[in-house]
Amino acid sequence: MPLINKLRSHNAVPDSAHSALTRLRIALTVFFALDGFVFAGWVVRIPAIKQQTGASASTLGLALLGVSAGAVVTMMLTGRLCRRYGSHQVTVVCAVLLSLSVALPPLTHSAPALGAVLLIFGAAYGGINVAFNSAAIHLVAALRRPIMPSFHAAFSLGGMIGAGLGGLVAGHLSPTRHLLGLTVIGLIVTALTGPTLLRHDPPRPPDAPRHGSGEGTPRRLDRRTRGLVIVFGMIALCTAYGEGAMADWGALHLEQDLGASPGLAAVGYSCFALAMTVGRLTGTVLLERLGRTRTVVAGGATAAAGMLLGSLTPSVWAALIGFAVTGLGLANLFPVAVERAGTLAGPSGVATASTLGYGGMLLGPPAIGFMADWFSLSTALTSVAALAAAAALIGFVTRHAAAD
Repeated sequence: MPLINKLRSHNAVPDSAHSALTRLRIALTVFFALDGFVFAGWVVRIPAIKQQTGASASTLGLALLGVSAGAVVTMMLTGRLCRRYGSHQVTVVCAVLLSLSVALPPLTHSAPALGAVLLIFGAAYGGINVAFNSAAIHLVAALRRPIMPSFHAAFSLGGMIGAGLGGLVAGHLSPTRHLLGLTVIGLIVTALTGPTLLRHDPPRPPDAPRHGSGEGTPRRLDRRTRGLVIVFGMIALCTAYGEGAMADWGALHLEQDLGASPGLAAVGYSCFALAMTVGRLTGTVLLERLGRTRTVVAGGATAAAGMLLGSLTPSVWAALIGFAVTGLGLANLFPVAVERAGTLAGPSGVATASTLGYGGMLLGPPAIGFMADWFSLSTALTSVAALAAAAALIGFVTRHAAAD
């Protein structure tokens, strides 16, 4: 049934439409949280999967490339699927695929087999990210508030819970049983929440044209707009590189380089995810007060300082603090980049920025793996600080072209 085609004025929203928007916001928030929960449940078991497959740091990095490669390959396709079938429908289908595919990695016993199943997992992960970000951008436009960080806060909260739960069960459940449990949880959550999305079309802001959903027809972009989408995509790339590095290598750094126990190593990603959650929960207020440019510049600089501490300190507890500061700094960079790209170019903009963003994740695992073999893992992780600083610099240099 169509949603919010009844919006009658610039600011007024009928009670029935407001109620529908609220239900959609809750449903999308749940899917963002589920995505983070499932992904974090996988990443905290990477050390166990590494031992199971007998992979070196570099071969593990190549296997982990499967997640990002699968995501990047499907992202542009997902943008077209969203225009054809609707972002809500694509979100639900990808949630099912994500839940099923997370159970596959523990069934492998070699790095090539692990990389192959991670391609499937990455395809589902990339697809759902484009789909629910596209859906969220429509909701942001209809509500006329910069609430995009709140959705990504749900992703981070889900990641924190997933990582914390993974740390608790690491010594009691095998990776096979743990990740199969995530499959069951994911399918149940999708079955309960999916119908809300399937019953409604994406909302339109009050001043949108009355004909067409905005998803079905690609927008024709001028050169300046395409350039701005690329700029936001580069900020997303620098940010996703850092998020991917923390997910794939943070626990291993704490366990291998600093001598932390498996449970304490898993807490490292929890600290990072908790800080991102806090940063994103306050993101709407931050964006309303500082604007997008200042938020990006300050966030990138903060993340760079935090990652230098997290990667170079010899203390586990100082590293945990550094991980938290990094999460706080990176918190709102990706949401801002994707929201701006989507506002400019619809699902295609989301797909472009996300593809560039997850290109950072595509580059990150093998780059850090090879640097770890050549130098050390702690030295390799300083590249996260370098790219966070680059995101801040891009935001500053393009502040006039991408004015708030």
